[in-house]
Amino acid sequence: MAPKNAAFVIAVDGPAASGKGTVASRLAKLYGYPMLDTGLLYRAVGMRLLNADGDLDDAIAAEAAARRLELAELEMPEVRTRQAGEAASRVAVHPGVRAALFDLQRDFALREPGSVIDGRDIGTVIAPEAPAKLFVTASPEVRADRRWKQLVGQGEAVTFDEILADIRKRDERDGGRASAPMTQAPDAVLLDTSEMTIEQAFDAARRIVETARARWGNPKG
Repeated sequence: MAPKNAAFVIAVDGPAASGKGTVASRLAKLYGYPMLDTGLLYRAVGMRLLNADGDLDDAIAAEAAARRLELAELEMPEVRTRQAGEAASRVAVHPGVRAALFDLQRDFALREPGSVIDGRDIGTVIAPEAPAKLFVTASPEVRADRRWKQLVGQGEAVTFDEILADIRKRDERDGGRASAPMTQAPDAVLLDTSEMTIEQAFDAARRIVETARARWGNPKG
């Protein structure tokens, strides 16, 4: 059986606008687990720097901003803007920033009876022992269309081509960084949502988690 006092962590990794946030939030609601969107941590660090006229490429300043971060900052509307997304990808390359935010994410992952954590390196770095790991992705074009519609709906004046360029740039930066690059964990289940509706993606994710729950509760089965 599963070990005593163990937390059932659902790690949901993947690139921007893949649908992982929606999948993660619906899984959290289904199982009654708290959810952490780790991307908001990096967005908040980036916006903290920008609001202080700081340099996103200054590793020392970025780490200092990360160590002063307060969770209340994740609720600010500005952390969900296009500017915040770009800032997040830039500050996330700094090892000091990732180290500063590691304990917060790790502590969340250890909550019992379980949690859902959405990010880029949850299944590989933050909670490599997570019983349920998903890597949610979609084609760059599909992800760009989703993000473009979201931002236009928020009142931002952007074009599809601009967002597609942003998506490709972020993929390259997130996958190529030296510290905790975005990559699919060897034991994560790939979920490509390119041709799926939200309901289809959630149902597929639920089935992946249910399989993991059965395995976790009966490891010899």
